[in-house]
Amino acid sequence: MARHEDFPTLAQAARVWARIAALSFGGPAGQIAVMHRILVDERKWLGDGRFLHALNFCMLLPGPEAQQLATYIGWLMHGVRGALIAGGLFILPGVVAIMGLSWLYALFGDVAVVSALFFGLKAAVLAIVLQAVVRVGRRALKSGVMRGIAAASFVSIFAFGAPFPLIVAGAALIGWFGGKAGLAGFKGGGHGPSGGAHVADAETLLGAEVALPPSARRGAIQAGLVALILWLLPVGALVLLAPGSVFTDIATYFSKLAVLTFGGAYAVLAWVAQEAVGTYGWLKPGEMLDGLGMAETTPGPLIMVLQFVGFMGALREAGWAMPLLAGTAGGLLTTWVTFAPCFAWIFLGAPFMEGLRENRALSAALSAVTAAVVGVILNLSIWFALHVIWRSVMRLEWGPFALDLPVPGSIDWVAAGLSALALIAVFRLGLGMAKVLAGAAALGVVLHFAGLA
Repeated sequence: MARHEDFPTLAQAARVWARIAALSFGGPAGQIAVMHRILVDERKWLGDGRFLHALNFCMLLPGPEAQQLATYIGWLMHGVRGALIAGGLFILPGVVAIMGLSWLYALFGDVAVVSALFFGLKAAVLAIVLQAVVRVGRRALKSGVMRGIAAASFVSIFAFGAPFPLIVAGAALIGWFGGKAGLAGFKGGGHGPSGGAHVADAETLLGAEVALPPSARRGAIQAGLVALILWLLPVGALVLLAPGSVFTDIATYFSKLAVLTFGGAYAVLAWVAQEAVGTYGWLKPGEMLDGLGMAETTPGPLIMVLQFVGFMGALREAGWAMPLLAGTAGGLLTTWVTFAPCFAWIFLGAPFMEGLRENRALSAALSAVTAAVVGVILNLSIWFALHVIWRSVMRLEWGPFALDLPVPGSIDWVAAGLSALALIAVFRLGLGMAKVLAGAAALGVVLHFAGLA
C-alpha cells in the first residue's frame, strides 16, 4: 500500500469511516456522493479516476455498491483490516437502527398512532420508488436495445411472474453476447458523482498507481476465502441440523439473494415481495412498505430492509417462547448472510480489478442487467401502488399469464390523495427524501387524529 508523510493511521481512518457511516442516508447515490466529497475532495486519499474505477468494479458485483466501494477503498488504504473497518462501520448504524425499529414495530405496530405514521410513510416510499425508476432509467436506457430489455423485463415479471434471478441471468447473457459482438447498443454505463473540480490521482495520497505487493494480494484472497467459509458454514449447519426451521429458510433464501442482488435494493425488493410475502408468508404487503420506510429513514444501505424481513419471519414462524428473541436472531442471521458475501466478493476480486476494467463484454452485461432492473423496479412501484392505494387486489390467471389488478370500488381515497401529494413533493417541488418522508409521516398522524386514517 502507498506510504506518505500525511498517510492516515488505521485509527485515523476509522474515524473518517465512522463519519461517513453516520452520514450515509439517501440511498446509494447519496452515499457515493458523501464518500466522494470526504475521500476525494476533502481528504484527497484518492483521485476521481481511481474513485470511479473502483465504483465501476463494485457495480460488477452483486450487493450494495456503496458499501462495497467503502470496503474496497478501505482495502486500498490499509489492507484487510482497513476493508473490515470501512465496510463494517458502513453497515453498523443501520443494523442497530433497524433492529431497534423492528422491536418497536413488533411491540407497538398495531397502536393507532404508530399505524398512522407508517400509513403516511407508505405514500412517501411509493413516490421515492417511482423516483428511482426515473433516475435509473435516465442513466441506463440510452439506446433502443436497453429500452427493449427494460420493457421485456417488466412484462416478464409483471404479467408472467418470472423469477428475478432468471431475469438477471437472461439480461446478463444478452449483454455479454452483445458486448462480445461489439454492438453499439451495448456500451457500458455507470453512475457516480459529477460536477466540481477534478482531482487527479497523482495529487492524492494513493497516487496515480497503487503498487500492490504479493503479500497484499495473498492476504486479500485468503480473507475472501475466510469470508466465504464464515458465510456458508452457518448456512450448511442449519440445512443439516434444522432442515424445516424458519432460520434455515432465512439463511438459504437470503444467501441466494446475496449472489443475485444486482441493481440495488429496489430491484431485490421485487423478488422479496414475491417470495417473503407470497411464498413464505413472513410479511403482509403493507409491512414490506413499512420496512422500506425504516430503511429509507436510517443510515446505511437500503438493503438493510432485509433485516426487518428476517426479523418478522422468525418472530412469527420460529415458535419460540420469546418471539422477540427469535426475531432478533432471524434479523441478525439475515444481515450476516447478506453482507458476509459482500466482503468475499471484494477480497477475491480486488487483486484482479485492473484486468476487469477494460473487459467490454462484462461492461455490456452490467449495462443490460441495469436496464432489466428498470423494468423490475417499475413492477415494484406498481405492486406497491396496488397495495397502498387500493384495499383489495384480485388475481387474473390464464395459462402462464398472471396479473394482479385492483378490485373496482376498493380505492382508498385518503391514501391516494396522500400518495399524490408525495409525488408532487418529489417530482414537482424537488424536495429531498428526508423532508418527504417526515412530511408524509406527520400527515399520516394528522389524518389519524382527524378521523380520516
